[in-house]
Amino acid sequence: MGITLHLLLHSDRDPIPDVPAVYFVMPTEENIDRMCQDLRNQLYESYYLNFISAISRSKLEDIANAALAASAVTQVAKVFDQYLNFITLEDDMFVLCNQNKELVSYRAINRPDITDTEMETVMDTIVDSLFCFFVTLGAVPIIRCSRGTAAEMVAVKLDKKLRENLRDARNSLFTGDTLGAGQFSFQRPLLVLVDRNIDLATPLHHTWTYQALVHDVLDFHLNRVNLEESSGVENSPAGARPKRKNKKSYDLTPVDKFWQKHKGSPFPEVAESVQQELESYRAQEDEVKRLKSIMGLEGEDEGAISMLSDNTAKLTSAVSSLPELLEKKRLIDLHTNVATAVLEHIKARKLDVYFEYEEKIMSKTTLDKSLLDIISDPDAGTPEDKMRLFLIYYISTQQAPSEADLEQYKKALTDAGCNLNPLQYIKQWKAFTKMASAPASYGSTTTKPMGLLSRVMNTGSQFVMEGVKNLVLKQQNLPVTRILDNLMEMKSNPETDDYRYFDPKMLRGNDSSVPRNKNPFQEAIVFVVGGGNYIEYQNLVDYIKGKQGKHILYGCSELFNATQFIKQLSQLGQK
Repeated sequence: MGITLHLLLHSDRDPIPDVPAVYFVMPTEENIDRMCQDLRNQLYESYYLNFISAISRSKLEDIANAALAASAVTQVAKVFDQYLNFITLEDDMFVLCNQNKELVSYRAINRPDITDTEMETVMDTIVDSLFCFFVTLGAVPIIRCSRGTAAEMVAVKLDKKLRENLRDARNSLFTGDTLGAGQFSFQRPLLVLVDRNIDLATPLHHTWTYQALVHDVLDFHLNRVNLEESSGVENSPAGARPKRKNKKSYDLTPVDKFWQKHKGSPFPEVAESVQQELESYRAQEDEVKRLKSIMGLEGEDEGAISMLSDNTAKLTSAVSSLPELLEKKRLIDLHTNVATAVLEHIKARKLDVYFEYEEKIMSKTTLDKSLLDIISDPDAGTPEDKMRLFLIYYISTQQAPSEADLEQYKKALTDAGCNLNPLQYIKQWKAFTKMASAPASYGSTTTKPMGLLSRVMNTGSQFVMEGVKNLVLKQQNLPVTRILDNLMEMKSNPETDDYRYFDPKMLRGNDSSVPRNKNPFQEAIVFVVGGGNYIEYQNLVDYIKGKQGKHILYGCSELFNATQFIKQLSQLGQK
């Protein structure tokens, strides 16, 4: 493309009269106004307008009028609807929006005082993005969703939108060229729409895999993690101010091989792998140094001369592998820093204890110590950790604690400095869902501790993990994965039997929950209305590993960690 400069639409831009400009914008009122202003000011030689999501006829007319008034009609070279209103974070994961995610947040959908028109707007925003997603995918899905939830509203609207587009054969986005291009050309994918309310425990859960931990305890956003590195107060005179904290940010992307391989691994395994990578890197580095020192030998020495010819080849290969070595070093440093930061949180907040205890609560196994002990232990975690633990307990128990017990818990939580607003909301939510359905079950598997970390414990490692339990995960399906499994494999299960079935390609949209297609699906997209998290994503990835030739994509209206979710619950509880 040869793009030499990129600027934000609303920044102050100088005219560059002999350059074509490519616009990539959302078709909002203010963006359109600004584009019209650019046309009037004749900033550029020609204009290529790309809209992230489809532009309405009236807004297109506004641009046309501005172009006419500025006599710049010939300069508007092309106008495209790109249908790209979503963000792909991984090859198999996408999230809807980043800018105004409060609009489609869990809180926005579950506010008790939301009006019908506001709800319509929220749903339309979600449907618009999902529609863009399927246009890009080049496939019309078969839609399944639970009844009586926000997911159902999304399904009805999406079905209608896809149906209208398919009916208009001349302008349909799903005919001819695009269909063959999609990898899903033979069989149509299944879209499972689930509501966040089917499982509120998982987003609050303390986790044990690398990617989910980074998202939970560090500032990790759109695949970039921001770390504060404290440079300490070593050897400074007494009373000196501690040095400023340096902020560092790292991109954790698919290019990073270590990240791709270990993002779903349990944390102790990651620490061990970083250590192994470091050792192999040091060995390679020492080899290069050794060759260098041999090359520097005096020429008179007979032995050295015979070694020279032998080593020239080795040195050539060592030099050619230098860029690779440097890249390896960069990745090792990056993951050492990130993993150390995560480890500090695990140790300071006893996250391994929380993780193990919550797993036991969620899988309904016997608990080895009382919940009150952990809540009232001043060393175990932050007030927020305690609140998360208690909410998971409250959500997962079949029998809600008695009023007297609840008061006792509340007192302990208040003493620990917790804000009780989220509990207010969860209490109302639980009373409401009790009428609707039974609580989600989380499978009955547990983690098995393997003694304290064996090999990583040796003193040579830079990860001092004493006291951190080495918990090994067993594969267990979370509610979202279970629902997907039932629908994808066409299993009969009371949990999913009454899910609605939509096929936008059928001429008459009949509301049936009886699937026409009895074959298991090869491709599925799971979309969580109300927000998702890396724990569920990882669970789906692990599930599909055992299924040959099947693909799953995970999407959500926003991606939040437990802190952000608790904040939303807290705002809902204040009402």
